[in-house]
Amino acid sequence: MTETSSWAARLGGETFLAQSCFRAHKVIRSTGNTSAASPLSWDELNEIIATHRLEPPRMRLSRAGEAVPATAYSLLRTNRRGTSWYQPEPAEFHARLAEGASLVIDAIDQIHAPIRESAEELERFFRTPVQVNAYASWTAEEGFGTHWDDHDVVVLQVDGAKRWRIYGPTRQAPAWRDVEAPEAPTDEPLADIVLTPGDVLYLPRGWWHAVTADQGTPSLHLTFGLATQTGAEFLGWAVDELRVNATVRQDVPRHSNQGERAAYLEAVRKDVLALLDEPDVLDRWARSIDSTHPGRPRLSLPHLGTVPAEPRTTVKLTAPRAHLDQDDQVVTLAGAGKEFAFALPVAPLLHLLAEGAPVTLAALAQHSGLTVDQAAEVMTALVAGQAAVVVGSSR
Repeated sequence: MTETSSWAARLGGETFLAQSCFRAHKVIRSTGNTSAASPLSWDELNEIIATHRLEPPRMRLSRAGEAVPATAYSLLRTNRRGTSWYQPEPAEFHARLAEGASLVIDAIDQIHAPIRESAEELERFFRTPVQVNAYASWTAEEGFGTHWDDHDVVVLQVDGAKRWRIYGPTRQAPAWRDVEAPEAPTDEPLADIVLTPGDVLYLPRGWWHAVTADQGTPSLHLTFGLATQTGAEFLGWAVDELRVNATVRQDVPRHSNQGERAAYLEAVRKDVLALLDEPDVLDRWARSIDSTHPGRPRLSLPHLGTVPAEPRTTVKLTAPRAHLDQDDQVVTLAGAGKEFAFALPVAPLLHLLAEGAPVTLAALAQHSGLTVDQAAEVMTALVAGQAAVVVGSSR
């Protein structure tokens, strides 16, 4: 097993979710061959910067908590169509990093497949969207100062070493939309740790931290940001659910007498409490946010219609949090905002697909007892519904 081949196993599975998740930081030290497991290398990082127009703030340099002006390390280019972009100037780019700036690339999972695969696996485990940012530093200077994030993070140290001073939260469950900001910590850090290649750190949102590359080596790490699913998100979903009730849809009686206003509030209260009293309301909410999320849609070029019924055609689910349900007649996959109903013999195929790895039609057919043609028909429906993608074929 490589360092990132099973995020659930590395973090601790159900025990982690029950004991650590949202509660406390956790460090998981490397136990294997990190060079073989790394989802990003320095060479790959150089290639990404050279071949993508990563405009600020998508790619930026940060020093002492402030963004370095793009003009300090890039040239503004304009082509004959009038399109302008900042092109990194290697010598100046290197100079700013040597002076103490840190390099940041946001959403690097969108442009680098190995990182995207890790993000998808974490999304299946945490049941929430995941975005990955890359950070590189060369000096002991803090690129961002002592700060906190409004989302939980899972940090993977890719190369070099990074020192993390962790202070803990100063406000319970701070959010990006909040009534007040947390106060900066004044106590000594709760933990002072150094991450080395392959090490993983879990940090709940709101926990203050300061990070430096003070170990005398360049540092490269990935931060997997976990989208928050707070009570505010739950109540927003609940409001939409309540629109089935006429009381919620009608105008608020702002111009009525006190008695009519009181009657209106009582009717709204009954509707709200009736929903909250449903024993499975949280499960319904969780299923809704999982199955309606668009996932990570991709094109299936050159295939514009049906999935080719070739044994080596390789497909993949693009909705990491899709739900599978079955009764005595049909099996249903709910994902990417749609529901797909199939005959029961398709269930083994869907369960294998839901594991998230690319799989051939031959493997799907063998696993389910279907023919390759039948497996192709199922995948054609899922690809048309934007819940799956063709990632390889015999062409």
